[in-house]
Amino acid sequence: MKWSKLVPELTVSDFSGSLEFYTEILGFEVMFSRPGFEGSQLMLEEFHPDGWNVAGLEKPYGRGVNFQIECSDADGLRGRLSDYPLYRETEDVWRDTGDTLTGSREFLVRDPDGYLLRFSEHLGERDPAASSDEIKGESR
Repeated sequence: MKWSKLVPELTVSDFSGSLEFYTEILGFEVMFSRPGFEGSQLMLEEFHPDGWNVAGLEKPYGRGVNFQIECSDADGLRGRLSDYPLYRETEDVWRDTGDTLTGSREFLVRDPDGYLLRFSEHLGERDPAASSDEIKGESR
């Protein structure tokens, strides 16, 4: 098993409920008792008094952070969340990355403890002066 260089560990209130959300709804798979999704990794740990708790926890736990998770099919993943409330609906976003604009289709959802997850599908790059129809790379 190969570990990513950054693997966030989320303290959760209900391990089995969070595990179900990440595996059954989002499609992460359990690898060595740790979930992974299209090369992304994270760890879940149910709250306990001897954990790495730097302060008291109250929901939503994930205040001040959002995790961008690259995915290959944002629309397909969004469809799997049809019964789950989104924090932000799917949209195509073009960000200035210097000499080019880099596009992504993304949406945001909160996990059961309030951690904000931003799923992002790469759409390609384009010249800032070009029209939106002139995308270099993958296109939609």
